[in-house]
Amino acid sequence: MNSSRPHARELGDFLRARRGQLRPQDVGLVPGGRRKVTGLRREELALLAGVSTDYYQRMEQGREVRPSDDILNALARALGLDDKECRHLFALARAARRPEPTKADRGRERVPDSTRRLLRLMATPALVLGRHLDLLDWNEMAEALLGSPDDYPPDRLNMLLLMFDETFTDPRTCPGWEEQALEYIGMMRSAVAADPTHPRATAIVGELSIRSAEFRGLWARHDVRETVSGTKTFQVPQVGDIVLGWDTYPLPGNPGPVMLVFTVEPGSADADRLQLLTSLHATRPTRVD
Repeated sequence: MNSSRPHARELGDFLRARRGQLRPQDVGLVPGGRRKVTGLRREELALLAGVSTDYYQRMEQGREVRPSDDILNALARALGLDDKECRHLFALARAARRPEPTKADRGRERVPDSTRRLLRLMATPALVLGRHLDLLDWNEMAEALLGSPDDYPPDRLNMLLLMFDETFTDPRTCPGWEEQALEYIGMMRSAVAADPTHPRATAIVGELSIRSAEFRGLWARHDVRETVSGTKTFQVPQVGDIVLGWDTYPLPGNPGPVMLVFTVEPGSADADRLQLLTSLHATRPTRVD
């Protein structure tokens, strides 16, 4: 594996994961005999795509190759990729083609003052996420759901880390936990594709890969998601589970932070529970350090 070309390595990992999810019968092939792999063999996929096995193997290994758009389209058809997976494939390949990696913007992510003011004015839970899902800012209603930022060290204020922290979210009792985890992982995958060696991404993915078997399994799937909305269940002992819809709104910058806004159907039981939680949070005793 070519460690000096991280985009080529990421491209190879993506191709390998997608190949492993296809069975011979999925593409009209007869399995035949004992197979050492559950998915397609390299030579089978190369045949379907009309490329040599050696060339395809070099792509999976992240070696020095610059696949043309025609080859990428052929691989996408052979793998049965959907539109978002095709965009991901092309983004990785085009980054891998560059003679030298472009210098990524790794400056400190900042929330504009105007956005901070907007957060404080919003009558619904809202927060700002950085490119690696770090929580950069949130309003009082979001704090009622997530807890005080003072309860966590700064480097732990990350939605993916919290998702796999059983003191915050218990996957055994949280409805839809895996789907929610895949949404966050898909967002992290997009960030890694843009800058595979970013220290923050490396630290988060490395830590979770070591301590969470669930994360290792989901991350290895290389699922690609362009998630901009969804639902999330919050487990709140004081009032019960609250199911909220959420949407993301990009803020200035490329790539830049996004605002994540939670909403609830007016007059619903979830709206009543959210209102009760907000009232309890507003009347809580002030902690004195």
